Amino acid sequence: MRNQVISPTANIDSSAQLDPDIEVGAYTIIGPDVRVGSGTRIGPHCVIEGPASIGRDNQIHAFSSIGGRSQDLKYQGEPTYLNIGDRNVIREYCTINRGTLPETGQTQVGHDNWIMAYVHIAHDCRVGHHVIMSNAASLAGHVQLDDWVTLGGFTLIHQFCRIGSFTFTAMGSGISRDVPPFIRVAGNPAHPCGLNSKGLRRRDFSPEDLGTLKKAYRILYRSGLRLEQAREALINLAEENPVLNELNTFLGVPGRGIVR
Repeated sequence: MRNQVISPTANIDSSAQLDPDIEVGAYTIIGPDVRVGSGTRIGPHCVIEGPASIGRDNQIHAFSSIGGRSQDLKYQGEPTYLNIGDRNVIREYCTINRGTLPETGQTQVGHDNWIMAYVHIAHDCRVGHHVIMSNAASLAGHVQLDDWVTLGGFTLIHQFCRIGSFTFTAMGSGISRDVPPFIRVAGNPAHPCGLNSKGLRRRDFSPEDLGTLKKAYRILYRSGLRLEQAREALINLAEENPVLNELNTFLGVPGRGIVR
């Protein structure tokens, strides 16, 4: 096990809990009620505020602000939380805020995410695993990103939107409605522009699964059916291939309506 490598210019609160084998760069500030797991490297000039838990083997690059109070006018200083998992890469100038009350009170970031420079993750967001957020992508409060989502640079997502797994957003997408799993969107306002076929092949979806998902896309977006009718057709199609179960579950949850 390595020893801690902490710059003498770092300012670390006495109540912060740092595992033995972490690195903290010059002029970084770590406040009270912060827990940092082993193997995590924190670059110079970062600010980490608590209550917050940061897992193992993360990389937090220079000038990032992690665990700051939410940018919500309703927030009055109540105890809220940020939970970041393991093996995330958080590049320069990122901001990740804690939650708010009386909402969930917690912002969550999962494992193995690639979060590029200038990304903003607002209060009460839930980011899954294996997510890629390209430069300057921004999440308003309460946004949910499921696993394997890829956000193009400068993607903007309205509060309370849900982004389904294996979706892809083009550069500069402006999203104000839910995005179902497996599809690509582009534009501002964002519109569907096909199945995320390349991303699905990279994730080892079989040719049979891809064929079923293409049928589902045509039903949802090109058949002229109302959403209720399309959902019924998709439920029937899922009896042939359960790859559609995730899509049907997503469509069955009330939300902001889907991009369509």
